Amino acid sequence: MVSPFALGRHNKSYRSIYSIIRRNASNSTTGGGGHHHPCDNNNNRGQDVVITGSLSGAKHVSKLVPPYSIITSNKSPDIKNEARLLVSGPDATGIVASFSQLLFGHGCGIVDCTSESSEEDNHHDAMVVANGKSGKRSQQDRMFFQRILFNYSNINVERSVVDKEIESISRKFGMESQLSWGDQRRNVAIFVSKYDHCLWELLLRHRAGELICDIPVIISNHEDLRPVAETFNIPYFVFPVNHETPKSEQEQKQMELLRERNIDLLVLARYMQVLSPTFCNSFHNRIINIHHSFLPAFMGGMPYHRAHERGVKLIGATAHYATMDLDQGPIVEQDIMRVSHRDDVRDLIRKGRTLEKNVLVSAVKAHLEDRIIVHRNKCIVFAE
Repeated sequence: MVSPFALGRHNKSYRSIYSIIRRNASNSTTGGGGHHHPCDNNNNRGQDVVITGSLSGAKHVSKLVPPYSIITSNKSPDIKNEARLLVSGPDATGIVASFSQLLFGHGCGIVDCTSESSEEDNHHDAMVVANGKSGKRSQQDRMFFQRILFNYSNINVERSVVDKEIESISRKFGMESQLSWGDQRRNVAIFVSKYDHCLWELLLRHRAGELICDIPVIISNHEDLRPVAETFNIPYFVFPVNHETPKSEQEQKQMELLRERNIDLLVLARYMQVLSPTFCNSFHNRIINIHHSFLPAFMGGMPYHRAHERGVKLIGATAHYATMDLDQGPIVEQDIMRVSHRDDVRDLIRKGRTLEKNVLVSAVKAHLEDRIIVHRNKCIVFAE
């Protein structure tokens, strides 16, 4: 059995502990005839296989964590025949009824329906002033957002019919719509540099079945995290950025690779490179970035050190869609944690990393589950 502290000693900056336990179905001491894991041998049958410790120091971890295929099986979930419809546009009477009647008429059953209505940002004042008099805001000043989860097991027409009728209703109300039938797993590419905490969290949550997607590639500008990728049997590609390999050339190669792998979503798991406008536009609202929430107060390097010097009382993390404006894209998820004068810089970093990895996973999960509508520069995120 691997020592619970075998990995933790390699990293003193934070004390995040992961545990993956696989118990053999049979017990050699009882002589039971249970089923054996195909990778079990006579030395580990009837024993718990435990991999635990800090997920930093990847060169050490790769020797202790079993191959990706041994940890667990990430089989595709049973197809539930559940589709997700997102609609957004000016608020009007009859929107909910129109979509509901359409789905019901074609044999679809609504599993969940959530709608939100909010005032437009450019009509923020409490009253609209016209000709020197105050008047009530009209319904056209409000935006309507809706997510419908419906089951189509008993659908009585071709899917294309539903697609066209949804488009027709959307045009009628001047709305935008997005329909996902939920039967295609999305391909996610992870971009990393040297920090590993977000990468480990994404890969382990994926293996646990919490992130329903495929991860066919990990891209980096450094070799450091290759052992992590190899642990999970995921291809790892390095595109170094220096005077010999300009960023523009490397980005072209990266985009070619992403197209070859049919990537739907990019996750910047502490990727310490600024993406070009061309790159961002190629994956509009399909690049999720994570960073600490000290911006813009503590920009640049060593933000936790400077935050500690100022005696901050809150630390946090923000996940957002990457845009041409650095760290200014629509915010998907945020979280905070209280700190005090008792916390040193190492404590702030450790707590900050915990926030970063959890916030990033939540944002990715929301995107994969079609729970996000981007309106202008903000996200409407529906609850799970």
